[in-house]
Amino acid sequence: MKCVICNERKPRRRCPGVGGDICSICCGNERERSILCPSDCEYLREARRHERRVGITLENLPNSDLQVTEEFLYEHRELMALFGAAILAAAQGVEGALDSDALEAIDGLLQSLRTLQNGLYYERLPDNPIARAIQRDMRAALKSIEARPDAPPILSAHVIGMLVFFQRVGLNCNNGRPKCRAFIDFLRDGLALEPPPLELPPLIVTP
Repeated sequence: MKCVICNERKPRRRCPGVGGDICSICCGNERERSILCPSDCEYLREARRHERRVGITLENLPNSDLQVTEEFLYEHRELMALFGAAILAAAQGVEGALDSDALEAIDGLLQSLRTLQNGLYYERLPDNPIARAIQRDMRAALKSIEARPDAPPILSAHVIGMLVFFQRVGLNCNNGRPKCRAFIDFLRDGLALEPPPLELPPLIVTP
């Protein structure tokens, strides 16, 4: 019996992503590359604890003029939980969604809201149909959050600040693999797995 991927080495583990037995080398090389790994795969979750992430810097950071402080997140922690749940539900609601799709949707919504904040209406819709569907569901979820009868008004700066925060978290989860879903899984786990800190200068997002 041989690994169903390389057809050379002896298989060492069952891969739910390919529905067969594979060797540890192919598991490591093809994980979230050619294999769309299920989120509950024990080998995927173990690898996430040790893998190096791409990381972000001021040079490759979108919306680099905006930063969110810990004070902002603490003061609006309930809103942060609602936004995280909304992004997760939108991503999980579209079959085949990856981190890159979720991040493209967040970026498009951010661009639209920032343009509107400057007095212009322009909705930035992703060309990618999966990202576009996620963005549509995210916008609907945000409207539901804003429409809660028992909630105080949510200012546009709060919405932008939260989206910037989750965009940073998503980029910080990136392991460089094309089928990465570490950000989506991070949200699914209830923000229990803290990503590496973002070492960027603070700038308050004010309402």
